[in-house]
Amino acid sequence: MHRFSRLKAVLIWVLVVVAVILAAPNLLSEGQRSRLPLWLAHSHIVPGPDVQGGSHLLFQIERADIVKHQLERTVADVRGKLREANIRYTGLTGNDQEITVKITAASQVDAAVSALSALTVSTKSGWFGGSVQNVSLQKGNDGQLTLRISNASIDQGIAAARTQSVEVVERRIAGIGISSFSVRGDGRDRIDVKALGSVDVERLKNILSEPAQLSVRLIDESMSGQEALAGRWPATSEVLYSLDDPPVPYLVDRTDFVTGNNLVDVQAVADANTDSVAISYKLDAEGTERLAQKTRQNIGRHLAILFDDQVMAAPLINAPILDGTGKVPVSFSEDGARDLALILRSGALPATLTTVEERTVSPILGAESKRAGLIAGFVAAILVTGLMFAFYRKLGIIAGISLVLNLLLILAVLSVIGATLTLPGLAGIVLIIGMAVDANVLVYERIREEAKAGHSFADAIDNGFSRAFMTILDANVTIVIAAVILYYLGSDTVRGFAVTLAAGILTTVFTTFTLTRWIVVTWLHRKHPRHLPRDVQTGIFDRANIRFMGIRRYTFTVSAVLSILAMVGFATVGANLGVDFAGGSLVEVKAKQGAADRDDIRARLGDLNIGAIEARRLSDPSTALVRIQAQGGGENAEQSAMTLLRDELSDDYEIRRVEVVGPAVSGELTRAATLGILGSLAIILLYIWLRFEWQFAIGAIIATLHDIILTLGLFVLTGMEFNLTSVAALLTIVGYSLNDTVVVYDRMRENLKRYRKMPMPILIDASINQTLSRTVLTAATTLLALLALCLFGGDVIRPFAFVMLFGVAIGTFSSIYIAAPVLIAFKLRPDAIDNDQNKKVAEPDTNPGNPAV
Repeated sequence: MHRFSRLKAVLIWVLVVVAVILAAPNLLSEGQRSRLPLWLAHSHIVPGPDVQGGSHLLFQIERADIVKHQLERTVADVRGKLREANIRYTGLTGNDQEITVKITAASQVDAAVSALSALTVSTKSGWFGGSVQNVSLQKGNDGQLTLRISNASIDQGIAAARTQSVEVVERRIAGIGISSFSVRGDGRDRIDVKALGSVDVERLKNILSEPAQLSVRLIDESMSGQEALAGRWPATSEVLYSLDDPPVPYLVDRTDFVTGNNLVDVQAVADANTDSVAISYKLDAEGTERLAQKTRQNIGRHLAILFDDQVMAAPLINAPILDGTGKVPVSFSEDGARDLALILRSGALPATLTTVEERTVSPILGAESKRAGLIAGFVAAILVTGLMFAFYRKLGIIAGISLVLNLLLILAVLSVIGATLTLPGLAGIVLIIGMAVDANVLVYERIREEAKAGHSFADAIDNGFSRAFMTILDANVTIVIAAVILYYLGSDTVRGFAVTLAAGILTTVFTTFTLTRWIVVTWLHRKHPRHLPRDVQTGIFDRANIRFMGIRRYTFTVSAVLSILAMVGFATVGANLGVDFAGGSLVEVKAKQGAADRDDIRARLGDLNIGAIEARRLSDPSTALVRIQAQGGGENAEQSAMTLLRDELSDDYEIRRVEVVGPAVSGELTRAATLGILGSLAIILLYIWLRFEWQFAIGAIIATLHDIILTLGLFVLTGMEFNLTSVAALLTIVGYSLNDTVVVYDRMRENLKRYRKMPMPILIDASINQTLSRTVLTAATTLLALLALCLFGGDVIRPFAFVMLFGVAIGTFSSIYIAAPVLIAFKLRPDAIDNDQNKKVAEPDTNPGNPAV
């Protein structure tokens, strides 16, 4: 196809214009975007907390609270049902999910079972109307009845609590005054919260984690709290403690007559004259009536105002409270009282929310990281475009234009889907700059081969694009597979990288075979070149006749030894697991004056009794990275250690970045990373098996395992932290290595059909030499982009770039010296193997442009 139809050309450029329009809102402020049409206002990339600054918190609903609430409700239901049926009982107790009660009279056991059977009725659950039996009932000896709350009922309660918690959390965050935030359910029992901008994360966590279940009861004044603890108290009461320090016990009725649901308004009131703080309240009609009735009937007794099962106040009832309004003195600061009022206005949570993961970045560090990423991207684009121009001249300029349009399409795609741009995602865009020209190089080299074979230049262009299509598709599928696996690893930062990488690969393939092809064909018809431009410099690789397989035994041996050493090191020394996998806290601090003193930091934090402390200085002498080991006391212990660190260092240091990962999340991330790597290898193995012979698939996997093992060895050797970003680098290396391997394999498959009697070592050497220009140029452009990222991308992303630099070099090596020799070892062509490479096979050359070496 020597020319594009006018319709196709118009459609291509309409797409470019649409991409420009969709990407344009990213250049506007939030206020400017609000004036755009609704469909366009939402078309923009959302900066993540690590780019814009902010906090990403993951909360877990405490299952124990749901169990406790259902247990208390079921015990109350059992008591009510038996009393309603006039059945005498004793020993009504509940523990965990089990309730036991003894029916006093044996003649009433069957009647009790009948009365309690209403509690065992199944309820509908889920989208498909499945049923859940909430409680099971068993009859024992001597009138003993046992009721057990089902796990399915608890799970149903957790699901309902998650839905309710999302709404309450949204109201509380909005009440703080944070304008840019998102709240969503995550998994079965978690709440994912993102709050962007400058955030007081400790205050935010405190406000969001409080259940804030308010209730009003009466104090049981039949005995004091101390007397109740020393003996037995009535079953209709319970001992609760005050918020004082030390706490005071109170004997309190079990029955609530006013709850937080009856509150209409709550405000914090400070009295400057008495230096006291109180909470003023107003109740709805139902609450007002109940409070009036109870206070009218119990003048001279004390109310118990409970907050999360603790006595916040115990005022004396001097007179009936008829208007449903009043003030409750609290022993909080004015700010604390305002937060309490905010929590009460927002409504109670059905259960405690425990922080299981925290990732916080200061807006200053986010802006620095964003600026560093943009600089790295600009430098990478200049270097890559310059290299392409140096080798291809006019065609290199076309590749540069194609790269710019490709980046525009990436921005448009990310804007349409409302993707979150994380720092690894920004690194992914820089990486795409280096990898995107690979498709251009493959096409250009095919065009050059077709021209050398004697085809007209116009036919060479047409054949070059056509013959390169499947190679480009096969090579990029492996990277897309790695990106899809990465997306499901569970971390938002890594997901940002995966989305960017996948979008970049897809737009690259699209751009190459539409925009680039249109530009090349248009140039062909306007300039009418009759042959390949003489200023194309990749012909220097045509004279390459490197005997790669001649040293395969040595390279194989060296690689095997290095791989064994890497595995031994990994098994004995082990990798320096980051907080993602080992749990604990990672904190970046910046001294407010002078340089960061690592020894002082270690000494001050060591006195807090929070375990081993690591501190190292970053490239900026005023900054340091502090790591606290996992506390071993569960999720709350990790948060407590982080609070102690903030309190200790906040006077002298600015907290720039915080990562806290509890044991539950770290275990899940470890499993997800392991399954992700194994899953990607399995899927890629299957794909290559389907596209090539089985020997190719085995060779590709062996080469990939070689790359993974040596990269893990790099972590052991350097002591670099191995975290989720490292897994992203590892899977990207897998995709890149296979990309290179597939290109070489594709040429081998062609040559296997063309030279049916050529010995495998010679055929492999010929295939590698024929694709050498592509291998060198793609590796060079990718390395240039990564080098720019490593030098200019900032401290946070530098380890990722360094690992990728190593991985790209190793992946290029393995595609030649591991993947190819495996085909010989597995006897891809057993009837034509000749281990003596000096033996030449006389065979007609059907393609002068592809000599048989």
